Amino acid sequence: VSRDWSSDVCSSDLGIDYRWGGKTPSTGFDCSGLVAFIYKDAYGMKLPTNSEAQARVGKPIDLTQLETGDLVFYNTLGRPNTHVGIYIGEDRFIHAPRSGAQVRIESMRGTYWKARFSGARRLI
Repeated sequence: VSRDWSSDVCSSDLGIDYRWGGKTPSTGFDCSGLVAFIYKDAYGMKLPTNSEAQARVGKPIDLTQLETGDLVFYNTLGRPNTHVGIYIGEDRFIHAPRSGAQVRIESMRGTYWKARFSGARRLI
C-alpha cells in the first residue's frame, strides 16, 4: 500500500516537539512514538514503541526497494536501529530527531543520515 505520506498522513505531525517517550501529538513524540502513532492512525496497526523492537517487525528490504511508508533505521547511539523514521519518497523521511527539535522531514542523502543508515523494513 503506497501512500503520499508527506501530505496525507504525516503533515499534521510536522512541527510537533520532540519528547523522549512521547507517543501522542499532545505530549510530543520521540522517533518510535511518532512511527507507532502514524501506523495506528493510518492502518490501526499496533507497533512497539521503541526503535529496536520496531526493527524486528515486518520484513527487511534493501535501500533500493524503498517505498513510501517503509520504516528506515539509523545508528545514532553506536548501535544499529536506535533511530527510526518513515520513508515518504524522493529519498526523504519524516522523524522526530532529538530533544530540542521538532518532527520534520529530512533527506536520506545528507551526510549524517547516509553514514548512519542501518536498514529498512516493510510493514504493509
